[in-house]
Amino acid sequence: MVHNLADPAVERRVAMFTAGGAEVEIAGFRRGDAARPSLPLTTVIELDITHDGRMLHRLAATARAAAGARGWSQSLRRPDVIVARNLEMLGVANRLLGRWDSKPVLVYECLDIHRLMLRQDRIGGVMRAVEQRLMRHVDMLITSSPAFLRNHFHRLGAPPAVLVENKVFAPDPGEVGRNPVLVGETNPIRIGWFGALRCHKSLAALTALSRHFGGRLDVVLRGRPALTEFDDFQGTVNATPHLEYGGPFRYPDDLAPLYAGVHFAWAIDFFEEGLNSNWLLPNRLYEGCLNGAIPIALEGTETAAFIERLGIGVVVPDISQETLVALFEGMTAERIRDLAAAVAAQDPTTFRCDTRECVALVERLSGARSTQPALEAAA
Repeated sequence: MVHNLADPAVERRVAMFTAGGAEVEIAGFRRGDAARPSLPLTTVIELDITHDGRMLHRLAATARAAAGARGWSQSLRRPDVIVARNLEMLGVANRLLGRWDSKPVLVYECLDIHRLMLRQDRIGGVMRAVEQRLMRHVDMLITSSPAFLRNHFHRLGAPPAVLVENKVFAPDPGEVGRNPVLVGETNPIRIGWFGALRCHKSLAALTALSRHFGGRLDVVLRGRPALTEFDDFQGTVNATPHLEYGGPFRYPDDLAPLYAGVHFAWAIDFFEEGLNSNWLLPNRLYEGCLNGAIPIALEGTETAAFIERLGIGVVVPDISQETLVALFEGMTAERIRDLAAAVAAQDPTTFRCDTRECVALVERLSGARSTQPALEAAA
């Protein structure tokens, strides 16, 4: 059960479940600006079309899908496991539990904590109460960062959890990228910001940085910008020398050449500053490190803690122009080589998910049936 059938992350999760030995059927919504997905599945049920930023419309679509669950679910076989990817889909999945004589295992997959959930007012309280109510029948929680557990789920009560990091899914390892400094390329310094581009503070900081260095430092952007988060994304790109946007990229095919074309990977995000942005471990962290890019993280975040445990990357206290200019004014070729060598020395399985992990995940979800109510078990 997914909130956006066309989300590339959904395709990856389907591939992981399939590689782990599961037979997969899928139902969910599709974002209005996305093409119909070509998922390699026999059963793909599109429940409705929804839109980013239109919360009331999404709630109405969710309510309609839940109310009509007995109808559209007729084409589904009785599942062993239902995985509901985010809160709105958990609401729909709860309506399916009585559809079969034997209740399937219910898994709640939450990879982001929405800002509404964390508000310290009546709206936030209602959202947290709704989540707690919907989790009463959940047997297992999937999340991608230990900080989500520490700062949200463990504080409020949650079912047993399994951590599934946002590693690169590559059952066939293939080629991985190497940092260009390791083959002698140091000038200009290149920073890559790849993936979901949704942080206007990051764009402003990288724009100012590229202008300051006037050709000694280039910034490369690739991925899908959330245009609602920027005043004029394309205008800013067009007006900024030494900063370029190259459009979306293919996963995982483009990852190696993409990250091997830059020295540093920007792994900083202020989209939900102080909350979700501090707690997440983003895809770009794993993609970049697997392919040799040196991660740049913000002090005090889970991303910074991750790379500090490994002894790699660069951690900055803030992204002011003064801080970033000082960092790169002092970034010698020797320093870049040392940083790149530390990344290259890491075990690739720290950043890449293989078939064994997929099998282990499917087996764990299949055996996730609680012997007591999930929230009591968590307590």
